[in-house]
Amino acid sequence: MYPDSNSSREIVIRATTMLKRALYIFIISVLLIACSWSRQNSDPQTAVGCLEQAETALANDSIRLGETLLRKTIRLSEETEDWHTNYIAYQRLAEALSQSNPEEALQLMKKALTVYEQHPDGERNHVILLDYAGTYSAQVAYTKEGSYDEALDFIQRAYDIAVTLLPPSEGNREGGSDLICQTLTSMANIAWAKEDYRQALDYAHQAEAAATAELKPGTLQVLARSYFDLNMLDSAETVYRQIEPGEDVHLAYIVQSNLAKIALRRMGALKVEDDIDDAFEQIESFYYKALEQKDQYYQESLRQEMENQQLDYQSKMYARTLLLTLIASLIVISAIVLVVRYRMRAQRQKRELEQSKLENELLMQEQEKRQLQQEAAHQKTQLHQANEVVAFLQDYILERSEVMKKLSQGGDSLINLSEHEWSEIERTLNAIDNNRFANLREQYPEMQEDDIRLCILTRLGLSNRTIGNIYCITISAVQHRKLKLKKDVFGESNPDITLEQILKN
Repeated sequence: MYPDSNSSREIVIRATTMLKRALYIFIISVLLIACSWSRQNSDPQTAVGCLEQAETALANDSIRLGETLLRKTIRLSEETEDWHTNYIAYQRLAEALSQSNPEEALQLMKKALTVYEQHPDGERNHVILLDYAGTYSAQVAYTKEGSYDEALDFIQRAYDIAVTLLPPSEGNREGGSDLICQTLTSMANIAWAKEDYRQALDYAHQAEAAATAELKPGTLQVLARSYFDLNMLDSAETVYRQIEPGEDVHLAYIVQSNLAKIALRRMGALKVEDDIDDAFEQIESFYYKALEQKDQYYQESLRQEMENQQLDYQSKMYARTLLLTLIASLIVISAIVLVVRYRMRAQRQKRELEQSKLENELLMQEQEKRQLQQEAAHQKTQLHQANEVVAFLQDYILERSEVMKKLSQGGDSLINLSEHEWSEIERTLNAIDNNRFANLREQYPEMQEDDIRLCILTRLGLSNRTIGNIYCITISAVQHRKLKLKKDVFGESNPDITLEQILKN
């Protein structure tokens, strides 16, 4: 006997239902396997890779992103006990924070030294870490006007190790000459901060003798600065002109500003050095604005790159899922194949839509990139214009007022200033020093006009002899008047604090 048509139809329906259920279970299993496979094949971020990303960000002046990545590197390296990467990350983070927060930079370098001493791996790295620690300790001492003993201890230890690395040996082709140059330069900077300019000059000469081409500009800076503070202007100018800034805009700013100060000091125009500093501060603000825009551009580019990588990863996932789905569809009945083909067509349309969206995003990124480049070019033009303004200011200063010429060329002869000339001097100082003497008159209304004028002459940096020629009194009388003014008006009895310091602060 044969089964009737209803029974046959019921069997077909049951078989079809069972096949559909089996297919759904198979597809779900395949998708779960694909997801776990993708997770297993995706490499977790390592400490070394995170450190490389941080250094790339810092190289592109993206300070905030670099700090975030370095802190993540420290955490990853501690979890994996990668101590070399750990102390390198501490060192890089201290460098990034050295200008904004020298105290935290010093603590980070001490932590790097502790990690290194627990897990040493190279004397050169030890010298570098000690030198950095000494530098940041000196910055903290300079800022807080504290002791330099800790800084000198770090640098001396670094110098002693560097000397043992010279000459080059097997496994150490460069030797210790570059490290000796770095440590001597650091000691010269510390001596300069302690105002021991002769000692700073001696260290700088020794560092210059051992300097490589890469380290030469920094060594020449401290050498020229020591000459300048010793009032050896010809030597300072010669050294500054030996520095070749190349494309380093900030180094060019340092060289040009100090050459301008040398020219002013030769003419005795000490009071207008502040004008030069103000002008170059404007240039520096343009420079840092350009860096900030560069930082924003880099972070935006990095964000877009990460989004592109995510889209690429999703595309690969879709391709793998599609492949597994096609393999599954080949083992089922032809009716199910039609459904799978429909799903394939939907996936293809979705990928085309995403590809079109991605192309539009890339086009927008290119447009933003061009806009940022145009803004950077505009900032460069502004910087050039600011340089021209500074050059004009320098020419103007060389042709400054007749009153200062009269004061600087008086010699030992009697100097007589008219009321108009006194007013001109005070008006000029108020313009330069943000109404210093107007505020002084308002804050100390009991001061006599002669006291105000004595403060003006002191602020101009005139010698006691020149002031005596103006008042027709002796040098000792001038000193006595300054002492009396300091004590009676400003209430300062500390003999180590001069009237010049009170007016300056």
